[in-house]
Amino acid sequence: MQKFDSIRPFYDTEVNDALSDVIQHPMMKALMNFSFPDVADEVWKEQLKRTHSIRDFQCNFIYQSARKILEKSSEGLTTSGFEHLEKNTSYLFISNHRDILLDTTLLNATLFEHGLVMTASAIGDNLVKKSFLKILAKLNRNFLVLRGLSPREMLQSSKLLSEYIKQLLLHENRSVWIAQREGRTKDGNDATNPGVLKMLGMASEDKNVMEYFKKIKIVPVSISYEYDPTDVLKMPQLMAEANNEIYVKEKNEDFQNILSGVLGQKKRIHIHIGKVIDSEIDTIVANEENANKQVLALAQTIDDAILTNYKLWPTNFIAYDILHKTNQYSHLYTENEKSLFERRLEMRIDHDNPVLLEGFLSMYSNPVVNKLKYTDAF
Repeated sequence: MQKFDSIRPFYDTEVNDALSDVIQHPMMKALMNFSFPDVADEVWKEQLKRTHSIRDFQCNFIYQSARKILEKSSEGLTTSGFEHLEKNTSYLFISNHRDILLDTTLLNATLFEHGLVMTASAIGDNLVKKSFLKILAKLNRNFLVLRGLSPREMLQSSKLLSEYIKQLLLHENRSVWIAQREGRTKDGNDATNPGVLKMLGMASEDKNVMEYFKKIKIVPVSISYEYDPTDVLKMPQLMAEANNEIYVKEKNEDFQNILSGVLGQKKRIHIHIGKVIDSEIDTIVANEENANKQVLALAQTIDDAILTNYKLWPTNFIAYDILHKTNQYSHLYTENEKSLFERRLEMRIDHDNPVLLEGFLSMYSNPVVNKLKYTDAF
């Protein structure tokens, strides 16, 4: 369908030509040498030349990259909740968002391992300004979310995006991943922007948009990293916001974040898949007549699921105790874990800047604060 050409990934018929365009690119060589360190260049080049679908590219190349990233820069990925998903079924995964590439890459790697439908994933067009990154994104079944538009353009773009997501979910049986709000969480507070739900609902032909939300099978996803490899890179934006300043990104900042996210140390990672939000929608409709309030209630339901199932790590409790000058959670971490975190703090943050120090600690401790709303026992 030509109407989606400006945002869609490649069709399978376009994959081989796209790979031919980038096969000699130095960044492709870097990616392949990282993913297949013991394989001669001519071998992976020959295999790429024989690749004719996104699925083949993802399973034979990107999946191996994900395994290598986990091996080199983490202490492993654990998962829970995938047993709730049915095979050959499409879902709309609404996820908290911590890392530009890894959140979706690791989710898809796990879906692949479980024999489940992998996702088409939303990515801001600001993240793929370099032509190689745009081609790679389209080869990895990313579709573009257009940024920096006028209000009128934004309305048209949102409508197109919602129609494309509907096309994927209901007509192509393709799962979709979308972040709960624009951009990654910088301060550790994961919250769903109701505007995302309103955008999704624009494609609804149901009298009540909540019926449409049931049809597209919304699944909340919680992803947590013990160490955020881009933690210090998120600080300038937090500092600007603390000073009520408008934050302007550096020229290559997004690319630097992508690289740091992939290569930086993450220690342990956990992904939890929630259950499809279904009966909760019936409850919302029964309790709220106002359509706007229904959307707000659905956003809260998604938040409840993401925060309840968010896995807390020793780093979260250490940051909370340091920030609040307490030993409240000292039973949940070792002295060694604390000293490692303190060393990271020393190396990354200027301790003479209290706003910076508080911002860094809050990024790690806010998930504890948020989970306290649902439980008082850790």
